[in-house]
Amino acid sequence: MAFLGIDFSCALGSLRHGHFPEKDCLLPLISKLLGYVLVAASTTILKILKHGSVRGLSVVSFELEVVGYTIALAYCFNKGLPFSAYGELAFLLIQAIILVAIIYYFSQPLGLKTWFRALLYCAVAPTILAGQIDPVLFEALYASQHAIFLCARIPQIWKNFSNKSTGELSFLTCLMNFGGSIVRVFTSLQEGAPQSVVLGSVIGMTTNGTLLSQIVLYKKPEAVKEKKTE
Repeated sequence: MAFLGIDFSCALGSLRHGHFPEKDCLLPLISKLLGYVLVAASTTILKILKHGSVRGLSVVSFELEVVGYTIALAYCFNKGLPFSAYGELAFLLIQAIILVAIIYYFSQPLGLKTWFRALLYCAVAPTILAGQIDPVLFEALYASQHAIFLCARIPQIWKNFSNKSTGELSFLTCLMNFGGSIVRVFTSLQEGAPQSVVLGSVIGMTTNGTLLSQIVLYKKPEAVKEKKTE
């Protein structure tokens, strides 16, 4: 079974027999999915640059995503987990940072609070990524990142619901983020990751799935509206 050039037969075959796929089966799958995540990120960026607009995008949502991905990546890396269990977090963090930078660019002039948040992140992030903080604080930060991701998604989900539109959100990006979250749930379970890591993957799968469903739900009414205007 292949989709978008990715062969899922090996993974699905293992799941049918009640077993998690082996590393030799999962690693090529993860590698291709990570490549598609980068492509998906590019489509979002190109869409925003093409329209010169960040219509419908919640700045706070993407800022909180950057914080959440930074904490999650730092925790998994410094805990010595296998790269296959968290590899996509590095690409998602890069994607989120680029998107925030673009949103800032098209949201000029920026307020003092926005500049303060950006500078604070640049000052604190390297220390967190290096794991140079108290272990108890590190655990507390990681425990809080699930709430951070929820708080990151809720403003965007609510904004979409209120506007009955998803603005410049990219279907491909949300689709690949959703797919990546599903894969991460399985890889985290297979690699024996802590329950908190698995919980984070499940939250990501749920929220990304919600955003994806909103894009599908609100796309048709917009097309009908444009047709009537013509």
